[in-house]
Amino acid sequence: MEHDLSPATLADLRRPRPYPAVSVLTPTHRREPLNAQDPVRLRNAVAEAKKRLEADPAVTRDRRGEVELQLDRALAEVDLAHAEDGLVIFAAPGEHQVWSLARSVPERVVLSDTFLTRNLVSAHTAERPFWALSVSPDRATLWSGGVDRVTEEHTGGFPLTRAVENFDPERLERVGDQPSAFRDEGTRRFLREADAALGALLREHPRPLYVTGEPAALSLLSEAGGAARDAVHVQHGGLAHGTPDAVWQALRPALESEARRSTEDVRRALEAARGSKRFAAGVDELWQNTREGRIRLLAVEENFRTTVREAGEHLVAAEPGDLDAREDIVDELVEQCLETGAEVRFVPDGALGDADRIAGVLRY
Repeated sequence: MEHDLSPATLADLRRPRPYPAVSVLTPTHRREPLNAQDPVRLRNAVAEAKKRLEADPAVTRDRRGEVELQLDRALAEVDLAHAEDGLVIFAAPGEHQVWSLARSVPERVVLSDTFLTRNLVSAHTAERPFWALSVSPDRATLWSGGVDRVTEEHTGGFPLTRAVENFDPERLERVGDQPSAFRDEGTRRFLREADAALGALLREHPRPLYVTGEPAALSLLSEAGGAARDAVHVQHGGLAHGTPDAVWQALRPALESEARRSTEDVRRALEAARGSKRFAAGVDELWQNTREGRIRLLAVEENFRTTVREAGEHLVAAEPGDLDAREDIVDELVEQCLETGAEVRFVPDGALGDADRIAGVLRY
């Protein structure tokens, strides 16, 4: 199942497909007892997609067979044992993808000439993805992180390794110690190579960066003046050969500190916007401004969901399943704001006070 939504991947997902491009969305659950319903719910959603294909006069028999085959292949790839909060299946002639999301999605089947990406984009933004690089004299390991985990990433040439020569017994006998590996020119060169590989990765997949290692290693990376210089440095050795859990525990204090700082930055920006009459809050007001491209910063509480429908020029509250109900209006707003170049920040529940759980800073 897919997790990493790079700009190139998103652009590819948004390109037009031969009709029908099918998007199947279903909420999933991480824990018992709620996850017991997930297999049935998923099979029903795929069955609904096939029913819609069969009922659509614009879909030929051959085309329907192609897409149904891709849906079956996608279904076989789903690993509900590692489910998160939402699942998205994309299927079109000759291709399929399965995305696991750390944010719930409305149950939905859509047939179009493009895939439905708004929920994917919103979940990716809420996940706050980051990179972490752990370095040692003989290994540089890349980790991909989100709100509650890290996993080792095999991309961009990582992990990088080198053979380290045995210690010098004559030196040890002569001076009674062994020189630091980080004073060795081979180690310096290795760390510069790791930094260069990291820089190439960040150009293709930009994310916030954390670097872990012994103080001497972090100092060398700063001296190199490359991609790792401006990262958040965490002084913790041994993680280049460590486990994902060990890396997560080492990074957690720095991540929590950055999250608090980010939330305070958002609060200050919103307060300043109130004073300069560039503040907007609530789904309806933000929807109006988003359509005009006026949002510069959108702040959303992490678990905010609401269902609305259009009533003339405004949005009003609705119940899921109502005619013309829009269950993923928050995801729509997030995607539209990102499309117009706005910054989107997810903050803890309750952080926005009286702003109806969603607020923005206007450009004008």
